[in-house]
Amino acid sequence: MSTPSNQKATADGSYDGTDVELALSGMTCASCANRIERKLNKLDGVTASVNYATEKARVRYAGGVTTDDLVATVEAAGYAATLPRDEPDEPDRAPEETPTDRDLAALRQRLLVSAVLTVPVVVLAMVPAWQFTYWQWLSLVLAAPVVVWGGLPFHRATWTNLRHGAATMDTLVSMGTLAAFGWSLYALFLGDAGMAGTTHSFTLTIERGGGTSDIYLEAAAGVVTFLLLGRYLEHRSKRQAGAALHALLDLGAKDVSVLRGREEVRVPVARLAVGDRFVVRPGEKLATDGVVVEGRSAVDASMLTGESVPVEVETGDEVTGATVNAGGRLVVEATRVGADTQLAQMARLVEDAQSGKAAVQRLADRVSGVFVPLVILIALGTLVGWLLSGAGAAAALTAAVSVLIVACPCALGLATPTALMVGTGRGAQLGILIKGPEVLEQTRRVDTVVLDKTGTVTTGQMTLTETHAATGEDADDVRRLAGALEAASEHPLARAITDGARQLTDLPSVDNFVNVEGLGVRGEVEGHRVVVGRPSLLANDGLSLPDELRARADDAADRGLTTVAVGWDGWARGVVVVADQIKDTSAQAVRELRGLGLRPVLLTGDHHRVAHSVAAVVGIHGDDVVAEVLPAEKVDIVESLQANGHVVAMVGDGVNDAAALARADLGLAMGTGTDVAIQASDLTLVRGDLRVAVDAIRLSRRTLSVIRSNLAWAFGYNVAAIPLAAAGLLDPMIAGAAMAFSSVSVVANSLRLRGFRSML
Repeated sequence: MSTPSNQKATADGSYDGTDVELALSGMTCASCANRIERKLNKLDGVTASVNYATEKARVRYAGGVTTDDLVATVEAAGYAATLPRDEPDEPDRAPEETPTDRDLAALRQRLLVSAVLTVPVVVLAMVPAWQFTYWQWLSLVLAAPVVVWGGLPFHRATWTNLRHGAATMDTLVSMGTLAAFGWSLYALFLGDAGMAGTTHSFTLTIERGGGTSDIYLEAAAGVVTFLLLGRYLEHRSKRQAGAALHALLDLGAKDVSVLRGREEVRVPVARLAVGDRFVVRPGEKLATDGVVVEGRSAVDASMLTGESVPVEVETGDEVTGATVNAGGRLVVEATRVGADTQLAQMARLVEDAQSGKAAVQRLADRVSGVFVPLVILIALGTLVGWLLSGAGAAAALTAAVSVLIVACPCALGLATPTALMVGTGRGAQLGILIKGPEVLEQTRRVDTVVLDKTGTVTTGQMTLTETHAATGEDADDVRRLAGALEAASEHPLARAITDGARQLTDLPSVDNFVNVEGLGVRGEVEGHRVVVGRPSLLANDGLSLPDELRARADDAADRGLTTVAVGWDGWARGVVVVADQIKDTSAQAVRELRGLGLRPVLLTGDHHRVAHSVAAVVGIHGDDVVAEVLPAEKVDIVESLQANGHVVAMVGDGVNDAAALARADLGLAMGTGTDVAIQASDLTLVRGDLRVAVDAIRLSRRTLSVIRSNLAWAFGYNVAAIPLAAAGLLDPMIAGAAMAFSSVSVVANSLRLRGFRSML
């Protein structure tokens, strides 16, 4: 048995509790989940959230409470709970059938048998012309196994709950079907219904004045079968709703070729350790996160990030587990294994989100907690009311049974979890990780989105974009000599110039290299005394820029670009222009953000000319540009916008964005950024494309919209159905079908989120 996970540190370094996840069984409706949650939360130092759809309880406990206490509390409430188990050391064993699979198979068998027996009973009751002599006794023989054996899950759960003083949806179903079946037995054995020649007409409503010649075997058997069908479809749909998470967990490789000296040894992935080197051949999955130490290839990360174009990698590049090697042979050194990998973290974020509850769902849980007892009171009131009106015992009992059966709180319990499961699962497929349901509620309120420039709107990598040579000089020579000299420097500008030059030619060697701090570099290349750096450095060496080059430098500066002067042998020969490239998709993303009703604001520590130049390209108004901001001041900008009444979303990727991401009402971290930024955010965007932020907000809003429509349907159904049943306008069998349809419709509505399309 594993130890509880995730101790949470408080600001003073102490721990405010330990988190553990319990796997629950025995729940049949939302009121079951509400009951378990209330029982757990009554323990001192315990905070619990129970999710009916995922059948899990997320519990934080402290003080003298132990996991045994938690399990005992769940069992005392009439349900079962187990702690998660450690993963086995041998993950390459044959897949086994899960308890969920076995439960679904058993439910399917119970449904099929009940349906085969129920159809003749319903047909005989609905078509009087087919009612042969003593047809009612055949109906009893067929209906009895359905009510007793087919309805056993409802009866068993009812008995368990009654022993603990609780009432759930199963209580309503069991009471209703047994009441209809019991009345039919009374009418057959002690009344007139068992006599030869008795016929039975079928109506959708309840007729007043019925006597002991009326039987309701078709209602009792039909209700059980309809509810079994609804429960089967619900379970299968819930499984489909969580399919994206299971698919995410299944993405990883199962075994790997590890280098032991010069030999390759095939071992299970679970045996990989940080520092191990493993081989990845074309078409194979990368076993874990790591760094390429040998080889060059293209890596397909589409199943993990949604990025359709393979990424070229070579020695020194970081790679992610579960991606596919699409080209040559790679040797990778593992840097993260097990629960620390990006795939594991993604799965954990998705599962955490699916286990949470939105505020609207918490309201539904409170309603469902008192719903069943209230329905029982309404049913008793209906029974008494019909008896007092002189309608007869049969009609009164039938109306009361209809109330019990039609009033299902399951749809309330499924409204949020199923939408969350599908929405967050679809998000994971698109490279969007939603941390919790409260995030969905924030996306609807946001009106301003603050965009960090470097690494978010731009690539965050300096690139050589232009080379300008003086009259009579060769631009290729300017680029080649500058790139060769800068190859000896570690400055980001130097690397950009060198990389740009290497794309065109091989670079010569450098002698007598000298770095002039803050100004540039000097050295000898191919016998030339070369100077590369600020124009002031060249001027100090007597190499003043001619007017034509100065005009080029001024133009680049006006466009927010950085210019570096190049000279040799006593003359200024040219300038090279370096820029942090704007991502090709940033302008489209800004337009889409405006289309969502959001005001984009550009935030950067760069010079205001650079910031305004970038803003002009991507379509952000000059008044919405905040430049020359220190990292610590980014939080102040967010707080200033909030103080002016705005609900602020922040998109960033660096360590210096973490505080602002945490302070914003909604934080969106680019997954290409740092771990601290990702941990501080509410939404993580696995890809480095700003359009994914648009998709994240769209998907979050769509998911919240589905949750609200689910809840509106669930509440509306009960508000409308219960009075109709009490008024005798719903036959019990029709009531059972309507109740089953309500739960299935909520799940089906949630499954529509699987069709959410990315704008990429």
